[in-house]
Amino acid sequence: MTVIANDIQQQWAAIAPLLTIRNEQDYDQGVSQLNELLDEVGTNEAHPLYSLLDTLGIVLQAYEDTHHPIPDCHGADVLAYLIEEHSLSQSDLPEIGPEPIVTDILNGKQELKIQQIRALANRFQVSPAAFI
Repeated sequence: MTVIANDIQQQWAAIAPLLTIRNEQDYDQGVSQLNELLDEVGTNEAHPLYSLLDTLGIVLQAYEDTHHPIPDCHGADVLAYLIEEHSLSQSDLPEIGPEPIVTDILNGKQELKIQQIRALANRFQVSPAAFI
């Protein structure tokens, strides 16, 4: 083995646990480490650990894409989830309209309108794209 390969092998022994995500335990540990790096590095691209932060994010994203894919969903699905998550009833959404309109949207009989999407995004502090 060359001197470079020996050096890399020694360094890899220290770094491999950060970048090797094979199961949920590794994933959870990686997310924790990513959060620590985010606290220290933030968005400072000049920070010496920025490339590690970026690489760890890519590795975690690859694991998520394989093991935790986000299902295709529509605005009504997102709305139904948010209603349940916030323990709301259909009448708790005046920004959409009266309860029958909310029911029609949730049942797929009516699409969300742009002003409803904007109001919901503002209320739930999510991107309007979540409802499109």
